[in-house]
Amino acid sequence: MVPNPPLDNEYDLVIVGSGGGSMAAALAAQAMGKSVVILEKQDTVGGSTSFSGGVWWVPDNHLLKQDGIEDSIEKARTYFNNVVTYRGPGVTPRRRDALLEAAPRVIKFLCGLGLKVRRPHDDWPDYYDEVPGGLPEGRSLMAEPFNMKELGEWQDLLSMYPISLGMPIGADEFPTLFLMKRTWAGKLKALRFGALMMRNKLLGRLNVCNGAAIQGRMLQIALKHGIQLHRSTPVTGLVVEGGRVCGVRAMRDGEEVLVRVRAGVICNAGGFSRDDEYRRDQTGGLVGSAWTNANPGDTGEVLRAIIDLGAATDCMDTAWWVITSRGLDGVWPEGSVMPDGKVLPFFHHMDIALPHVIMVDQDGRRVANEAGSYMEIGERMLARKREKGIGLPCWAIFDRRHRERYPWGNQPPGKNPDQWFESGYMKKADTLGELAAQCGIDPAGLSEEVSRFNRFCTSGVDEDFGRGSRAFDRAHGDPSVHPNSNLGAIEQGPFYACPIFPGDVGTAGGVVADEYARVVKPSGEPIPGLYAIGNSTASVFGRCYPAAGASIIASFAFGYIAALHALDANELLTIVPATGAD
Repeated sequence: MVPNPPLDNEYDLVIVGSGGGSMAAALAAQAMGKSVVILEKQDTVGGSTSFSGGVWWVPDNHLLKQDGIEDSIEKARTYFNNVVTYRGPGVTPRRRDALLEAAPRVIKFLCGLGLKVRRPHDDWPDYYDEVPGGLPEGRSLMAEPFNMKELGEWQDLLSMYPISLGMPIGADEFPTLFLMKRTWAGKLKALRFGALMMRNKLLGRLNVCNGAAIQGRMLQIALKHGIQLHRSTPVTGLVVEGGRVCGVRAMRDGEEVLVRVRAGVICNAGGFSRDDEYRRDQTGGLVGSAWTNANPGDTGEVLRAIIDLGAATDCMDTAWWVITSRGLDGVWPEGSVMPDGKVLPFFHHMDIALPHVIMVDQDGRRVANEAGSYMEIGERMLARKREKGIGLPCWAIFDRRHRERYPWGNQPPGKNPDQWFESGYMKKADTLGELAAQCGIDPAGLSEEVSRFNRFCTSGVDEDFGRGSRAFDRAHGDPSVHPNSNLGAIEQGPFYACPIFPGDVGTAGGVVADEYARVVKPSGEPIPGLYAIGNSTASVFGRCYPAAGASIIASFAFGYIAALHALDANELLTIVPATGAD
């Protein structure tokens, strides 16, 4: 086991939490010759970033330029203004511009230190690519696969999903892999996947992709540059003197210690997805911790300590929604429970984008574009619950062809474990009327909705939600289905249903920060010496998720900005525009 290094009494910069934004901030501070320490409460490092899909949304990035794809900060600003319609204290023109300007800079800075990035192998467009400023090619970047064995004695100290270890394929490739029974591209992707696994085994590699690849590489860079990382060192409080945050209290080997700071404290300790009581309080009882896939350390203690200092908050009832499924009696389906008993709820945002499935409420009515942004689907589900008292759960309704052709959860096409039916998790019936009765859905409403949807499948135009009208939708469709790759009629029995819940990968609300990542009070006045980034803050995107990697790039960019601001870097003025113009 790697021992913690000695903990000094004082640093120029103290960073709470070890997510990607923390390491970006620490490396920026170290490049300026300043002393910096990262304090992580868990025994492993990586934070929410290492549990993520491993993507950054980077407007005007250098790889777009290399590929001859036209983009600019101004074009990205136009896109932002068209999709981020929420108005709140965390969504301001200056904060928007700070993000857009800093995003490509922080990635280039980290690439200069050894970060290896790539554009997606398969299509990953902006989620609302059809609006002005949207980019059908996508602005997202991913980390190159990383061999965990390069970390040496740190190999087992990186947080990640258990299924990530040895998984040599990126999240961008899964939509094509899902079509292994439908297209040659899917078959070739499956063969490539198998060949990569065999090659890595023969070469003795332990490759990871996605969030684990980001944080594996970031950890390697941080260690190479001498960044102090202290594990099992939870911060228990913030120290304030003369109105300024001047340090933190932390537990170290069973004793509380005081760590003072000269420039500032950056809090990147995540949100509160795992705090059941607090989440229910913030969501009016609608959402607790049961459906989350968030980092196990996402329990909110540091966030609440910041709030206790008088910080403003916003969007505390929302999260980075990614729909999941579970039995109505709370029983988890086979495949979602790991051998050690840990539960990894299924993600379904790609499953329900494919043909021959819709998502309906108890009235039998569709709720959203099933192939659209997962964040929007979750927001619409909760809005339906608040407005009509229904929609939690919604129901995925499939016909025979979906279950034969496409995956569901972590099961391959055509496989429906017996436990799914025996436990009541998945319903099955010969007719839609019988299925509606099993699910408690209004049969007349479901019949009418399916008939209407089937007409859309014939015409190729979803008149209600526009499913299949965006490049992002089609990137998750089946190109062998015409005239719309996301639309397939629900007409061939037997029919199936599963209850759908608004799962998440972290909360998206928190304390309000300004364009320099300074935590502010309701008056807008900064709390001196205190910065916050990542899921500890109210998102700069409000209640929208504009593209893959939006939350991760915000953490990296504002971590970089926070370090520069706290340490009075001259470069800051070239990163944060003074105008804040729309």
